[in-house]
Amino acid sequence: MSRWGDRLKKVERLAQSFQLNPLTTPYKPRLWPCQPSSIWRLFPRQSMAIGFALSCKEAVHVFALEKETALEGQRIYLVTSYSELWHYYRTYTQSLMHCYEVIPEGAVCKLYFDLEFHKASNEGCDGNSMVSLLIQYVCDKLMEVYGIECSAENILNLDSSTEEKFSRHLIFILQNAAFKDNIHVGRFIHAILQPILSKAKSESCLDEGMNSLTQSGETGRTHVDPENNPPKAAGTAESPQKKKRKREERDLGFLLVKKKDGQDCLFVDLGVYTKNRNFRLYKSSKVGKNAAFTVAEDNKFTAKPEKRISAEECVFLASLVCNVSFTGQRILTWDVPETHESKSSAPLCPQGLASCPGTFSGCTSSPHQEVDRFVSTLVRKDGIQGSIRRWNYFAAEQLLVYDIVKYRWCENVERFHKSNNIMIVVDFKEEVWYQKCHDPDCRNFRSSSYPLPQEICVSYILTLDEEDQAYLMDDTGNFELSQAPNQAPQSRARPVGETPDQWGDEQDDQDYLESLDGFEQNGGEISDQLLLTCMEDFDS
Repeated sequence: MSRWGDRLKKVERLAQSFQLNPLTTPYKPRLWPCQPSSIWRLFPRQSMAIGFALSCKEAVHVFALEKETALEGQRIYLVTSYSELWHYYRTYTQSLMHCYEVIPEGAVCKLYFDLEFHKASNEGCDGNSMVSLLIQYVCDKLMEVYGIECSAENILNLDSSTEEKFSRHLIFILQNAAFKDNIHVGRFIHAILQPILSKAKSESCLDEGMNSLTQSGETGRTHVDPENNPPKAAGTAESPQKKKRKREERDLGFLLVKKKDGQDCLFVDLGVYTKNRNFRLYKSSKVGKNAAFTVAEDNKFTAKPEKRISAEECVFLASLVCNVSFTGQRILTWDVPETHESKSSAPLCPQGLASCPGTFSGCTSSPHQEVDRFVSTLVRKDGIQGSIRRWNYFAAEQLLVYDIVKYRWCENVERFHKSNNIMIVVDFKEEVWYQKCHDPDCRNFRSSSYPLPQEICVSYILTLDEEDQAYLMDDTGNFELSQAPNQAPQSRARPVGETPDQWGDEQDDQDYLESLDGFEQNGGEISDQLLLTCMEDFDS
């Protein structure tokens, strides 16, 4: 008995040590029975948060938070689910009032706009009318380029205007269609605004927006003539395309506004289409400001009610740029040729380009190149050299979907299709892959799931930095450092020179198993009343 008492004291000491230096964040129960277990993790760096989100089996996403007391531009990165964020978003209105959605690199997303102008410098501008004209123009272009019908009823219109500045966010909720990623969104917007961009001659924020797209999306220059036509001789009739471009240039004149210093600027912010962009959320404001995004008075979009979801939460979910499901989505692209000449003279073009032999559409790989290589091995065998035509990443479900060419083996029919291609779907949450098919007869078919090789699983290769616990949120919603800033982080491994007995040894494990077996054989089941009593004691 004395030996057991010594072991009990040692366990109590270890328990006290763990309480003072927790290895993980405190357990948080699920919000309600239909929800998965809670995930709420805070990171000091965006890359760490994205890595952790990919390693989770739950449907989690990355958000950026700003603190009133933090240095300007400093952000904390939160990993949690949409439902849990909304749950605490309403509760901690102070600590979560400066919140941004992180749009992951390569993630399928909605078409979105950030619109703003300085009111005092643009006294003659009617913001509501400008928004309406832009919506109509973009809807016309969606029909012209992609054949997609769209109207103001499909566009969530959010307002955070103040007496000083007019500010709007537009999020297009298209019917079963979304863009490949926000780089393609930026290219599309750049292309349809080409007439007004060509008109701008001076150095201004237009060039800044263009440069941001060039750095992140490798787009061609936008200040060139899209048709690359030589000057026409006097008296020569203009082509229909030239007339159309001049008409659009005239019609888009309302987009040119002035900054505070009087410099020309564009009503549309072209700088919000970059990799891992932070995009401010519905009901959030900037640090130091008191202008959160709310539904605009002239908004015509109505969110469809869902079971167990309030109307306000439906608006929140609709406002999330990357909240796009894999099922039944048509992926919209706007590619540029990957040649030296394309970057100086070639026009942008919709839909996709012919694939380079053995590589991807547009000759670019996904952000997960080790997964690309594995998928390539799946479609290059038995003398057949299949390849990846394109990839699409659905952040909402953590699915990386590959369209395959030259390899058409379908598990459903157990043979090669004659003409229709297949898809390979990689599920990061479950760490498996499976095959789907473009053939109409196999439209709803999904093959068996097969495990991914361990060496490419995020949970295996991810090694979290000790700083992942640098921030914790208490019960009142305040963010605090979990350790002193200058305190060296403690390793999770056993300290060098520490004896095995301090942490328990194999004999401890054996004694524990014998005690457990003895209890199960002689003690019967633990009563519900005893469990409830233990829980009450723990809570107190």
